[in-house]
Amino acid sequence: MIENPINTVSTQAPSMQLRLVDAGVILGIETSCDETAVAVLSGTTVLSSIIQSQIEIHASFGGVVPELAARAHDHAILTTIRTALDEAHLGLDQLDAIAVTNGPGLPGALMVGVGSAQGLALGRHLPLYPVDHMEGHLFAAALEAPVELPALVLLVSGGHTEMIRVEAPGVYRLIGRTKDDAAGEAFDKVARLLDLGYPGGPAIERVAQEAPVPSISFPRGLRGEGLDFSFSGLKTAVMSFVRTHPEVGAVEIATAFQIAAVDALVIKVDRALSLAPYASVVLGGGVAANELLRTRIRQVAADRGIVGAIPAKRYCTDNGAMIAAAAAFHRSMGDPGVSAVDADPGRTLIEGV
Repeated sequence: MIENPINTVSTQAPSMQLRLVDAGVILGIETSCDETAVAVLSGTTVLSSIIQSQIEIHASFGGVVPELAARAHDHAILTTIRTALDEAHLGLDQLDAIAVTNGPGLPGALMVGVGSAQGLALGRHLPLYPVDHMEGHLFAAALEAPVELPALVLLVSGGHTEMIRVEAPGVYRLIGRTKDDAAGEAFDKVARLLDLGYPGGPAIERVAQEAPVPSISFPRGLRGEGLDFSFSGLKTAVMSFVRTHPEVGAVEIATAFQIAAVDALVIKVDRALSLAPYASVVLGGGVAANELLRTRIRQVAADRGIVGAIPAKRYCTDNGAMIAAAAAFHRSMGDPGVSAVDADPGRTLIEGV
């Protein structure tokens, strides 16, 4: 666990809110995993946000196949860009900047977005802003309302589970992260085990919505230790239970798993809030669309007397609007952008991690 704060930008903004800023008209491109997403942000208004999902492509495999994801992005990217511009009623000549996720993510998928963004930027002589995917999720919460700082941010997705303290705009400190599986990864694996479909998060949530309270109780990883997470033990407990209790139905097991996974996240959020002062708690990432998690985090925030900043579900999944918003922030801080950028699959929001 990282103890010392590391700034990702050299200048700390004076505001104690994380808010959208007017940095012109920005086209945001996101292709880090299995969604081709493009959005147009004009000032503080999202004019369009187009997302082409690859769920049908990967469903039969029970998870994302990197090569297929890259090919699907390559097939969809130009059409998605045109659709986003058309919906915004703008042309390329009306853009002020291009933003693109350059990491973390799948190498081939990132290269499609980065290559397309760089080509547009060079062709139109526009500044190009490479954006960290996780910082984009952080800014998703600010797309609808300013976020009061300092904020505790829980980022939960298929590849990431971490808690970050946002001291001020652009000043981030990692305070906890998963030691093994990410929360979304655990949902996918359990859903595949129970033959519930892909992606696992929505599949498990769907069957659990109408289920009675289960009699099963699965473990909460690292419950009594620090601020780090662990989901490997929970996943293993479910696998063992399925083998030894064939008479128990998938719905009850899935429901018990979801309760345990969400509880494991909420326990650490509540502990972090008890250890330092915060003005708000923020959710981000694909798992942030889970209604049980959203409800529990709202309750924790209310119990602590702080704001629960939870983005609309359309901004929890990967989207171009959040990438444009993060770029707008860096642009407003005097970042001139770049003329060339490489995909960086191992990029981290907190340097040195």
